[in-house]
Amino acid sequence: METLRPLQKCRVHKFSSIIHRIHTSVHSIAILFMLYYRLIINLSKIQISFLPYWFLIFTSELILSFLWLLNSAHIFFPVSRSVFPENLPPDDELPPIDVFVCTADPIKEPALGVVNTVLSAMAIDYPPEKVSVYLSDDGGSVSMLCAVREAWRFGELWVPFCREYGVKRICPEAFFQAVDDDEVNGGKKYLLEREHIQKEYEEFKEQLKRAQENGGTKDTTVHFGPNRDTVIEIIGQRGYGAKDNGKAKIPSLVYVSREKNTSHPHHFKAGALNVLLRVSGIISNSPYILMLDCDMHSNDPSSARQAMCFHLDPKISPSLAFVQFPQRFHNISKNDIYDSALRACFVLKWPGMDGLIGPMLSGTCFYMKRKALYGTDIHKDMDLSKLKKCFGSSNEFLNTVITSINHKENDTGIKEFADNKIQEARFIASCTYEQDSQWGEQIGFLYHSVVEDYFTGFILHCKGWKSVFHNPSRPAFLGSTTTNLNDTLVQGTRWNSGLIEVLFSRFCPLIYGLKSRMPLLECMCYAYLASQPLYCFPAWVLAIIPQLCLLNDIPIYPKVSSPWFIVYVFLFLSTLSKYLWDVVNTGGTMRTWWNEWRVWMIKSITAYFYGTLDAILKLYGFRKASFLPTNKVVDDEQLKRYQMGIYDFQASKMLIVPLVTLVTLNMISFTWGVIGEEIFEGRFSDLFGQVFLSFFILMVNYPIIEGMILRKDKGSIPLFVTLLSILLSFCLLFFGSIFVT
Repeated sequence: METLRPLQKCRVHKFSSIIHRIHTSVHSIAILFMLYYRLIINLSKIQISFLPYWFLIFTSELILSFLWLLNSAHIFFPVSRSVFPENLPPDDELPPIDVFVCTADPIKEPALGVVNTVLSAMAIDYPPEKVSVYLSDDGGSVSMLCAVREAWRFGELWVPFCREYGVKRICPEAFFQAVDDDEVNGGKKYLLEREHIQKEYEEFKEQLKRAQENGGTKDTTVHFGPNRDTVIEIIGQRGYGAKDNGKAKIPSLVYVSREKNTSHPHHFKAGALNVLLRVSGIISNSPYILMLDCDMHSNDPSSARQAMCFHLDPKISPSLAFVQFPQRFHNISKNDIYDSALRACFVLKWPGMDGLIGPMLSGTCFYMKRKALYGTDIHKDMDLSKLKKCFGSSNEFLNTVITSINHKENDTGIKEFADNKIQEARFIASCTYEQDSQWGEQIGFLYHSVVEDYFTGFILHCKGWKSVFHNPSRPAFLGSTTTNLNDTLVQGTRWNSGLIEVLFSRFCPLIYGLKSRMPLLECMCYAYLASQPLYCFPAWVLAIIPQLCLLNDIPIYPKVSSPWFIVYVFLFLSTLSKYLWDVVNTGGTMRTWWNEWRVWMIKSITAYFYGTLDAILKLYGFRKASFLPTNKVVDDEQLKRYQMGIYDFQASKMLIVPLVTLVTLNMISFTWGVIGEEIFEGRFSDLFGQVFLSFFILMVNYPIIEGMILRKDKGSIPLFVTLLSILLSFCLLFFGSIFVT
């Protein structure tokens, strides 16, 4: 009997795992000593009037210890994976794939970037008759529809060119901006063809520009607005799901703009994805789905085949819900001062979770099994009335659901699409279709939180599905990320608001996950991310209370001569050094490590705080849920400063004022600690811990000091913000001194 050739291989990083477990054990013991000191030794010596401040400090240390413990679960079983696409079945036996691309704002997400992502998806190395690309235009832009039509016309040239010459950089913009041709060696014929395609691409860009300036073209008969009907258009000639132009076939391309009505909730990105899930079910019903953000283009045409190495592996396929690729970015600077690469997630945490039952769903760059989104309680013998309660009233769509459940495939491509099916597709994209169904509750992408990726992945894992993380040497996908402080913090605020919503709900990972029999370590990983916004409490407390106490000669930490001081020194050095080891061990540098500490502090004071506040206001009905897309339009001056490693403080005053205020307070505290306590009073040993804490905060946040005092450029901190922050810091000193004494 012939042995099946392997499709994928998993490698466990045992050395890293052993180091981490040893460190976790030793660090945990030190935490217990610290808590013993604070509860038994320190509590018995403090004055009653100081109890509220002691309680704040103790709570901060407790939260930091708890979050550290949850975070330690991420790298107990780190693994990495390799694939063998050459062992896949022949092309005619590969399963079809639907590609979902989402855009929501034509201003913040320009059409050129969106259609480049669409074109890169159309050019993936996969049987073209088995690929259908869907663009969800939630912004309802006429110019976007025109851009997609033009993209189809250019795609008739671009896709065959990529296939004929084996182009790897299959995003047109990236290909023509590249210095080299990425290992393409096609001789004189290739060079002539490339020159021709480049001229066509420049004309294509001009057409997009004209369409955007004119707000569309004359053949656009649909109406867009806040209240609008569904628009579904299969781009290209009717009757051709995959057009053969003599060189290569073109994957199907479908434009979808769902119905919007201000009187009905639209559930942001999750709602748009569920509409795509239903519309694609009616049209192509592929068993696997590739999800891409509009700015995350395909950078490796073989990503689909790599993903199928997992989805078609009989050992893991039955329980595998999705294959998550890392988000990689083409506009990351060498210094990456805002930690925009999210390095810790995709280099440290996700490989560790892969060793458990799999990484979290990350919003983009994943290949999902359609059946997983339809729920585990759905079976082929289910009564029709029960299916309608779950999936809605469309019989046509229910037939596709039954097909997916029975592991059958539709005829590939879009060979024929009658008008009655178009009407049915529009019906299931309406804003009332989901009423009295389980969409967003049990079926599809879930609505409970604005971070639908995190929440949907969590529920899938609770239901027994697994996932894998695949990080190939060549980035499978490349996107653009935030390159200024304002966008970084606004994006972080939105994410953290959604995460804390889950923590405060009945779906709290440590409770709901354990009840669902999810492994404890996986629950801890999910709980850490949901609890991460809680860092705002210790960050604010430790930036204010020890400093106020220092200015009023009240010691918070043990004397330097005390044995208990060693416990605090050990915990501080242990945390910093272990994270430094993690960073260096995964290819980072000391500068990377320092930048990530700085961004953590900045986010703790701003994004984590405002995210938590936003979630609390929504919880009590004082604020409605909102979703602000990240701005993809580049400001050249801000980008230049980012590339040079210079912080840009052109941000909302709500974000900058707290940072400058706390830095100013610590400047005053540190100055008084060194001059007053050491020189005049000789109490430096008693208060060294607080002096050092202020010094460390100032060292980490030096760019803020530089922006206040030393810089005069456009990206510096405005004088008004500095003066307001100084005033607020003196108010803190005044009122804090009253309560401390």
